[in-house]
Amino acid sequence: MKKTLLILGCISLAIASCGNPGATTEGSTTAASTDTETTVKAQTPSEMLPGEKLIATADCIGCHNKTQKVIGPAYVDIAAKYPSSEENINKLADVVIAGSKGTWGDLPMTPHPNLSKDDAKQMVTWILSLKK
Repeated sequence: MKKTLLILGCISLAIASCGNPGATTEGSTTAASTDTETTVKAQTPSEMLPGEKLIATADCIGCHNKTQKVIGPAYVDIAAKYPSSEENINKLADVVIAGSKGTWGDLPMTPHPNLSKDDAKQMVTWILSLKK
C-alpha cells in the first residue's frame, strides 16, 4: 500500500512539474523582459488533428512534451530522427504499443497494450508531421 501511494505521488509530481516553466506568480518579475508580447492561443480539441487528440487524452504527457525532453524524447526530436514513411509509422506504432528500451537512453518506454494499432499509427503520424 505504501509503495503504491509513493509511486502515485511520484507520478503526480512528475506530471505537475511538466507545467509552464516560464510561469510566474502574481507580483513576481522575470530576469529578462521584452518590449513585445506574444500571445499563444491554446488549441481546443476541435482544432487538434486526430493523432494529437489521442496523445492529449493518453498518458503521454507524463514522459513526453512537444518541444522539450522530459523523461522521454520531445516529439520534435522523434520527428527529426525518423522520416515520415509507412514503414516508420508502423514500426513506431508497434513501439508505442509494446514499449521499448535503449533507443533514447536507459529508461524504458512503458508499453500501451490496450491502444489499437490504428490509434497508435495516428499518434505517430502526427508526431512525424512535426519535422522542421
